[in-house]
Amino acid sequence: METHTPAFKFRLGLFVIIGIGLFVLGIFVIGKQKNLFNPVFTLKTYFHNVSGLQVGNTVRFSGINIGTIDNIQIVNDSTVRVEMLIKKEVQKFIKANSIASIGSEGIIGDKVIVISQGQYANKMVKEGQRIVSVEPIETDAIMRSLKTTADNAAVASKDMVGIMHKINNGQGTIGRLLKDEKMADNLDQTVSNLKTSSKKLDENMEAAKHNFLLKGYFKKKEKAEAKKKEEAAAKAKDAANKAKKEAEAKANQKQEIKK
Repeated sequence: METHTPAFKFRLGLFVIIGIGLFVLGIFVIGKQKNLFNPVFTLKTYFHNVSGLQVGNTVRFSGINIGTIDNIQIVNDSTVRVEMLIKKEVQKFIKANSIASIGSEGIIGDKVIVISQGQYANKMVKEGQRIVSVEPIETDAIMRSLKTTADNAAVASKDMVGIMHKINNGQGTIGRLLKDEKMADNLDQTVSNLKTSSKKLDENMEAAKHNFLLKGYFKKKEKAEAKKKEEAAAKAKDAANKAKKEAEAKANQKQEIKK
């Protein structure tokens, strides 16, 4: 006697088909991420510290995902080898002097290997070749640096508050200048005296030019300046004449060549 209805069998068959479809789709997605269906080649590099890099993380070149981390192995107490699977189609763009570094997807995202662009004149990398690496900057080191910067900023801010407090209370030269009206008036008077002295100096110089004893000195000075101007004008005129003659000579040569 048949114990299952046709509707139950239909639902069971549909469930099996959907399960198989999801399984195939999962294999396809994972295989695409791991480059299982694309021709690939291997590269390797070495770090002292991989900073949380894991097998399966992405490899990037010029901002594009080109492969994955295939293997991470500790070589000795100070060296870690990282092996990468890279798409064969981008091998021609990666040069032998390209540099591998460890970055991250966003601020707190997964770690990635970033391969820099090498010099165009260099040869492309070969299968299994080792490329140079740059050690990553640890997050702890960045946080320590930020803490030091914040502490310095706090000290500077505290000092600035103290300086402004003294200025507002009329302490120090700037504070007295801003708060003491008498000192400000003295400063204005000093500037006024300097202007008056400068005006009187100009008047004395003008009077000295007409003085009988100094008149000859100023005349000689004026003659020397006039002579310099004449010499400069003569040089400019000679240069213009020379340029004119050269232009005429070139024009004559061109006419002779045409003839």
